[in-house]
Amino acid sequence: MARTLITGAQNTWCPGCGNFTLQHTLKNVLADRETEGKSLDDVVLVTGIGCHAKMADYLNINSVYTLHGRTIPVATGIKLANPDLTVICCAGDGDAYAEGLDHLIFAAKRNIDITLIVHNNQVYGLTTGQYTPTSPLGFKGKSTPSGTTEYPFNPVELMLASGATYIARGYTKKMPLLQTLIHDGIAHKGFAFIDVLQICATFFNMTDYYQSRVYELTGHDATDFEAACKKAREWDYNRDAPIALGRIYQRMLPTFDSHYPTRSITKEEREERITRLLKGSV
Repeated sequence: MARTLITGAQNTWCPGCGNFTLQHTLKNVLADRETEGKSLDDVVLVTGIGCHAKMADYLNINSVYTLHGRTIPVATGIKLANPDLTVICCAGDGDAYAEGLDHLIFAAKRNIDITLIVHNNQVYGLTTGQYTPTSPLGFKGKSTPSGTTEYPFNPVELMLASGATYIARGYTKKMPLLQTLIHDGIAHKGFAFIDVLQICATFFNMTDYYQSRVYELTGHDATDFEAACKKAREWDYNRDAPIALGRIYQRMLPTFDSHYPTRSITKEEREERITRLLKGSV
């Protein structure tokens, strides 16, 4: 009997939030895995702090809440403790690109076999509207009432420079494409990075802006690093530029976890190992 993947927990996301799309996209991807005969008991969802983190409450799979910016090190520990698990991270743009930036870069560098989905709404929504590393120049919010004086950085370009082996960009108003990107990212053996342009309907509604600029990649060679760099830089400081959606780059390299010898362990040994990791002991 198929598992009911949406929990009965009260949903507190704002109407129009892009997290609903991400929730149901993940639900569809997980349901497809179950149809393919893969056990959902072998999937672990790791979330951080922010509106995105409630995904752990709303999806009926194994999940772990972490500290702000610490989704990736916890996910790395889980994957090393049990390489047979499928580990998925959900993080916000503040969560991944501010507090968690060092962990993000090293996950890409190491090519740890986890999938990171960044809910990039260019604003701290949970704390009601502060700017993040991807907020545009001049963004006016609670912490910058006169507008930011910083340019945003480019997370896709950063991941190319850091060595990520699967890099994609999705959009919550393009659910079929988003579902394909997440499915393929989970199937990829290595660090999969998916930056999702997610609508925050309450504090920074970018719908009109995105609708007039996004396009889906066709004829793009995702194995060509230079072509990927060109697509990554297309939408940068020039905020009027087109925004490419799709698989931007992919290559195959040995994964971080594959460098360590593994042996079959008992269920009791595995649970003890995970308990030690969660307590912060070796």
